Amino acid sequence: MKIHIKNGRVIDPASGLDAVLDIYVAASHIVGIGAPAAGPSQGRRSAPSGGSEAWGPSIPADFHANQTIDASGLIVCPGLVDLSVRLREPGLEYMATLETEMHAAAVGGITSLACPPDTDPPLDEPGLVEMLKFRAKHMPGPRVYPVGALTRKLKGEGITEMAELTEAGCIAFSQADAPLIDTQVLLRAMEYAKTFELSVWLRPQDPHLAREGVAHDGVVAARLGFPPIPVPAETVALSTILLLVRETGARVHLARLSSRAGIEMVRHAKQDGLPITCDVGIHHVHLSEMDTADFNAHCHLIPPLRSQRDRDAIRHGLEDGTIDAICSDHAPVDDDAKELPFQEAEPGATGVELLLPLTLKWARETGLPLTKALGYITQHPAAILGVDAGRIGIGRPADLCLFDPEATWVVNRANLASLGKNSPFLGLEMQGRVQYTLIDGHLDFRRGNHH
Repeated sequence: MKIHIKNGRVIDPASGLDAVLDIYVAASHIVGIGAPAAGPSQGRRSAPSGGSEAWGPSIPADFHANQTIDASGLIVCPGLVDLSVRLREPGLEYMATLETEMHAAAVGGITSLACPPDTDPPLDEPGLVEMLKFRAKHMPGPRVYPVGALTRKLKGEGITEMAELTEAGCIAFSQADAPLIDTQVLLRAMEYAKTFELSVWLRPQDPHLAREGVAHDGVVAARLGFPPIPVPAETVALSTILLLVRETGARVHLARLSSRAGIEMVRHAKQDGLPITCDVGIHHVHLSEMDTADFNAHCHLIPPLRSQRDRDAIRHGLEDGTIDAICSDHAPVDDDAKELPFQEAEPGATGVELLLPLTLKWARETGLPLTKALGYITQHPAAILGVDAGRIGIGRPADLCLFDPEATWVVNRANLASLGKNSPFLGLEMQGRVQYTLIDGHLDFRRGNHH
């Protein structure tokens, strides 16, 4: 399939490219990028400064498109890369299925995603990982990168055969939200990972300090009587992890930071040269404990929404590069599990379809240039995954997201493709909507009548 995408504003955060250009796609790759409405003979321009990697100055001479997409008024950026998408398979199909969530991710402009190992059974055996990879490969939707279980059955007792799981297709190893109480097991896991140069992903939370907690230990929890999760639940776990990183030299990705104190610790650790990266969930970029004040179970998240000061620290940590990436932390939950009192409701929010509009909202609110903001959901997460994604350039895979930055829409149950209708943003208006998603040169999603 040969596709000509014309007149789009092409933004590639990796190279800083931001210009109206045409993109030519053939055999699942980008084969040409050039000035709009230029034939093969005129389409030879020198690349913009610093952008030679991003776009070649020529258009293939023998190019005849099977399909032309007029991207006038649209932004063409690399397909989004999401570091945490729960696909709920195997075992939790009553919440969502591989098919529905892969489709929802494509609707959200996501072309590559990592899925955590907390399925049922957990992803702790090569056969399970291979089955998931096989199923995902034979379905439309994003490229799926499984994160393997760090310990057997996620019980925190014995480490998995990480080398075998890597061969089966795992890109990293994690406990998801399951506790790992035994620090000796964590040390052994990091030593093993370092030996094979594997990546360990950890969400810092001390299970004793967070025990039975559901909300940030602040004014709202005190007033409403919610069992609290104090900030030291994050920082105590974080200090343990950072000390073990220092000891082992293992490459660790810190998932879903939530507190100002935790971000400050990561800032210092990075300055010391520790091999760490970190992310935050998109909901934590916008919301705080104040959003839980009306007992809205859609705001029951892991980690909890913290104070407005913590939320501001997250934004600052993104702007100064302490935080490397933003993920959707997509966790579809069935209605029965959400329509319960706040404390009993299953935590989590649907996120794949809101990752882009909420990132755009944050950029507008802070005056951040689009090239920088989009980097947190394209090139940076791709680098953490260690995959060839999140960039636009000749010879690169044609994974592209085309979105209308001005389109407004209201988040409601009917227009969310995910089976999970659990979002704190239900009923609110968003600006920015995906119109086309190309994965591997194939048009995986197209919104009807985008103009």
